[in-house]
Amino acid sequence: MMSFISKIALPVTLLAGLYLLVSGNLFSINIFLVLQLLAAAVMPWARRSFQPGQFNIHAEPQEGSMISSGPYKFIRHPMYASALVIIWSGILGHFSPVNLIIAVIVTIVVSIRITIEEQYLRAHFPTYSDYSRKTKLVIPFII
Repeated sequence: MMSFISKIALPVTLLAGLYLLVSGNLFSINIFLVLQLLAAAVMPWARRSFQPGQFNIHAEPQEGSMISSGPYKFIRHPMYASALVIIWSGILGHFSPVNLIIAVIVTIVVSIRITIEEQYLRAHFPTYSDYSRKTKLVIPFII
């Protein structure tokens, strides 16, 4: 079950973002928009931290060295963190029960995906345990 959820994490997150965008509930002119823009800037920064051919949308790591530069110097999952900030900022800027349910579902799915990915990374990279003790999971200096 967790493997299935891990595989659907990206499509669920993208569909939630698309729904919020189409329904006019994603972007708002306030602090939430600023948070979303900052989160959106982290995504390409994180993506560029990968070596050519190393990026993978599946939880399993590709061959190559472990990434600990760029935003990965501060948190272990900057792209997931960015997606969650974008989704939750949209929800808080346009609160409704339906939007809250969407955000909770995305958060649960992404949390499961992170848990699975952490297991793969620990098994694949011998230095990952040390790295994980030095860096936070998704929120710099906090979690």
